[in-house]
Amino acid sequence: MIDRQKSRTFGAAFVLLQGVVTALFPQISTKITKRMIGKNFDNASQLEAKPTYLRQLRALGVGMVAAAGTDLLLQSREQTDDGQDEVDEEAAGDE
Repeated sequence: MIDRQKSRTFGAAFVLLQGVVTALFPQISTKITKRMIGKNFDNASQLEAKPTYLRQLRALGVGMVAAAGTDLLLQSREQTDDGQDEVDEEAAGDE
């Protein structure tokens, strides 16, 4: 179960980092997309992103930051609650 929690935390941190990069630098995401498309299509390097697409990428990045940040906060809250439950059980056993 510990490995599962670490994986979940790592995944949320990765999405958070990716969201920050996408929100701040959407041009990097378009370059990566061009490279991926270029492996299967001709003249993909000539594609240019419209300003609307860059705004959509920024919004997607902000959403990723919000979702991953919320998940990390909830995970830390769960850990705090689990620790508090253990303390409460020990105190109840002492009585």
